[in-house]
Amino acid sequence: MLRLGRLFNETILIEVDQDEFYLTFEKGRVVEIKEGPSKKLPWRFALRAKGDALREFWQPLPKPGFHDIFGLVKYGNGSIDGDILTLIKNLQYFKEFMALGRKEGFS
Repeated sequence: MLRLGRLFNETILIEVDQDEFYLTFEKGRVVEIKEGPSKKLPWRFALRAKGDALREFWQPLPKPGFHDIFGLVKYGNGSIDGDILTLIKNLQYFKEFMALGRKEGFS
C-alpha cells in the first residue's frame, strides 16, 4: 500500500449518508481525520455513498455492484466529485485503501 501511495499527498472527503470525514494523506499514510461538515477544509476529491451501500461494499465478498467504488456510482449508491484526474492518477491506491475494511472484517 505505501508503495502505491508514496506520491499521494492530498485531503479527500468521504461522506457517508450526511456524515462527512476529511482524510489527509501524506505519502500514502492517513495522518489526520477530521469530522465535518466544514466549508473551510479544502479537499481534492470526494466519495459520497449511502451507509448501507458501504456496509455491503465492506463485506468479505460483496454482491455485484457493491464490489467497486465505480459500481456504487453506477447503481446510484454513491457519487464522486471534485478533481477526478487526481483520483484516476491514484486509482489503484484509493481502491485498495477503501477495500481495507474488507480485510479487517468491518461490516
